[in-house]
Amino acid sequence: MKNLKIVILKIFFISSMAALAMKRYEINLDDLQNFFLHQIQNNLQTISLLSFLVGFVWILYMLTRPKPVYLVDFSCYLPPSHLKVSIQTLMGHARRAREAGMCWKNKENDYLVDFQAKILERSGLGQETYIPEGLQCFPLQQGLGASRKETEEVIFGALDNLFHNTGVEPDDIGILVVNSSTFNPTPSLASMIVNKYKLRDNIKSLNLGGMGCSAGVIAVDAAKGLLQVHRNTYAIVVSTENITQNLYLGKNKSMLVTNCLFRLGGGAVLLSNRSRDRARAKYQLLHTVRIHTGSDDRSFECATQEEDEDGIIGVTLTKNLPMVAARTLKINIATLGPLVLPLKEKLAFFITFVKKKYFKPELKNYTPDFRLAFEHFCIHAGGRALIDELEKNLKLSPLHVEASRMTLHRFGNTSSSSIWYELAYTEAKGRMKEGDRIWQIALGSGFKCNSSVWVALRDVKPSANSPWEDCMDRYPVEIDI
Repeated sequence: MKNLKIVILKIFFISSMAALAMKRYEINLDDLQNFFLHQIQNNLQTISLLSFLVGFVWILYMLTRPKPVYLVDFSCYLPPSHLKVSIQTLMGHARRAREAGMCWKNKENDYLVDFQAKILERSGLGQETYIPEGLQCFPLQQGLGASRKETEEVIFGALDNLFHNTGVEPDDIGILVVNSSTFNPTPSLASMIVNKYKLRDNIKSLNLGGMGCSAGVIAVDAAKGLLQVHRNTYAIVVSTENITQNLYLGKNKSMLVTNCLFRLGGGAVLLSNRSRDRARAKYQLLHTVRIHTGSDDRSFECATQEEDEDGIIGVTLTKNLPMVAARTLKINIATLGPLVLPLKEKLAFFITFVKKKYFKPELKNYTPDFRLAFEHFCIHAGGRALIDELEKNLKLSPLHVEASRMTLHRFGNTSSSSIWYELAYTEAKGRMKEGDRIWQIALGSGFKCNSSVWVALRDVKPSANSPWEDCMDRYPVEIDI
């Protein structure tokens, strides 16, 4: 609507200028008609050649230009209420599991349970996050069957709601991209979806594994690439992580941190390159930026799945993680900035860069004001410290990071799907207006920092069965740290 008004004003302005010019030089419509007829008669061959070239260039442009990618709708899985756990209940489960003989002597058990309780107290997680059934029964069920059951419930729950809300038939899907970092059975999760919904046999499917919490943006980028090649089709992106199989029961403290943060969740996104879907789509994808610093050993090793000294598998987080995350984020920002920042910010950044490189090496790096480029920020809810650091470094307001903090409080770290819970929060609050720009940013093992930029095509209302619809009257909440 805004663009249409601008076009109408431009047409009115140009027409008015032309009319004034004709009146000033006493030119009438007959004079113009005679002039053009004379020119056409004397330059027919030239005009024909130019018309052919213009037509050829136009056709070439239409065939090779990047196709717009629209986000028609998305769905976040809302687990059933009986899977909710408070921090106290969670610690009770942990003590009971260890007392059942699954771990070691009592003193060490108590010490490690207390260690996790202290982390949870400062984590920013609330009292209503979810863990799967396999981790709420004794003895714990962490086998392949329980893990597969968790993943099926999450993925099918999100997809059922997405198909219901959009009215799209599974047979219309031409592209499928699934990401799950640590749970990748055979047949793949993508094949599991194909089988469940009887997707067509020429579907282009990808199954991304081992790519950490930033894999949701990677999956969107992969779908975007496929949508540039395959015309007039839909793409489904599914992001999830498995909690059942990844609960760590050892005594390595650096591996216990993930137990405290990760929770049950997942999301499904419907993308389209069909021009007729623009009218009903929520967003259009503008940019994706992917940064991978895995060539550096410290980056590669800062978050690693491995066995501890007792042969128990877990994810080790090293002391280099904050430094690596900051460096990778800096590269991502430097890459994204020129694509989205206004000219004033670009010039300020460039001038500071030149001064620092050639005149004053001690000069601090200039941090662009990304608040001028985006109205909404979806920062991966990886933990309170991550959100705090990005809020500080990007000079964001508490309102800018509210969606991330509330998602962490209500759902915990749902890995690669957390950015979709955050976008759903913004919609549920009624804050998403036509023309608003959204920056989704996620960090993950490897080490990677990935960004996706969207623009709202209309005033966006929350979809049916939003994960926030039963608790929106209670949020935002005050978080005591």
